Amino acid sequence: MFNYSRDVMLLRRNPKRGRKSESENEENKDRLSDLPDCVLLHILSFVNAKYAVQTCTLSTRWKDLWKRLPSLILHSSDFFTLKSFAKFVSRLLTLRDGSTALKGLDFNRYCFIQPHLLERIVKYAVSHNVQRIGLSIMYGFELVPPCIFSCETLTSLKLEVRSKALFPESLNLPALTTLHLVNFAFCANGNDRAEPFSSFKRLNSLTIFYCCPSDVDILCISSTTLCNLTVDISFRNVYTIDLSSPSLRTLAFKGRVLVTLTGRNLSSIEHVNLEIWSNKYSLILLSWLLDLANIKSLTVYSSTLEVLSSIPDILELKYPILGGLKSLKVLVPEYKFRKAPAMLEDPFSLIPYGIVDFLLQNSPSAKVDVIKC
Repeated sequence: MFNYSRDVMLLRRNPKRGRKSESENEENKDRLSDLPDCVLLHILSFVNAKYAVQTCTLSTRWKDLWKRLPSLILHSSDFFTLKSFAKFVSRLLTLRDGSTALKGLDFNRYCFIQPHLLERIVKYAVSHNVQRIGLSIMYGFELVPPCIFSCETLTSLKLEVRSKALFPESLNLPALTTLHLVNFAFCANGNDRAEPFSSFKRLNSLTIFYCCPSDVDILCISSTTLCNLTVDISFRNVYTIDLSSPSLRTLAFKGRVLVTLTGRNLSSIEHVNLEIWSNKYSLILLSWLLDLANIKSLTVYSSTLEVLSSIPDILELKYPILGGLKSLKVLVPEYKFRKAPAMLEDPFSLIPYGIVDFLLQNSPSAKVDVIKC
């Protein structure tokens, strides 16, 4: 019978049985700690700050490494109480190496936020030449320190609120190239339209989710540098988007409604992604395809094709659409394949009959792919 204490002592006294081979020692070597600081800090920049700080207990090698984190991910959901979250953030900002620039800040708090805590976090980031900021809060957008809207080093800004907020009218972000907004309303600028993005002289990528003009029906997206635009609209936000962006190349749109699209520079758009659900907007969808005549690639969800096919006698009509199309991708939800496994052999049977041929009537050589998503 095995006697735990006796047999363990015997094992310890036997040097031959306790000695590990060189190969075993090599396998158990801590290679991660041997990596340069810059590599370890890059890895830790993708980890929530709470867990990045906890690495200080691994060994003396890691003891002070977290103090030079180039990016901070601060999510209150990692803590049981707001008090513990606030205490952690306060200690973190106090002990962090102040000579190290802060490249990124990701702050997430979907409940009550202490104004002084939010102010300290944002001011700390701005004073340390932050380049990327992401703020996700439930409400209290007016509590966000105005210094964030005049940060000269900021290249990427993501703002998300759960309760609709007004987007600031006066901003000075000369280095901003990427802007991501969720649940904002845009005020008119003295005429019949809202034009909130014209002050961004280097804007390259714009994403607006559940946003709309607050007191007018036209949202003007005016930018000479904008290349990528993504729009996601809730079912209540119906308005017109006027594009004045001659450099725009990629347009993605998703929503239960489809806005009217106007503009002088639609011919510059080459790549389009559409996900529409409501048949109510089938004619607007057709007008989009007519206006976006020069696109080279089109990605559509099967629901979009169902909306398009709801137009009476559409397969009998000839339109000057998509003449330069090189690629058509149709995304079909995985559940449709599960409902009909036999369709895997012929995925085109999951798409409304004839609608692909309708899209390709002026570009029959375009490559077509049906993709499970």
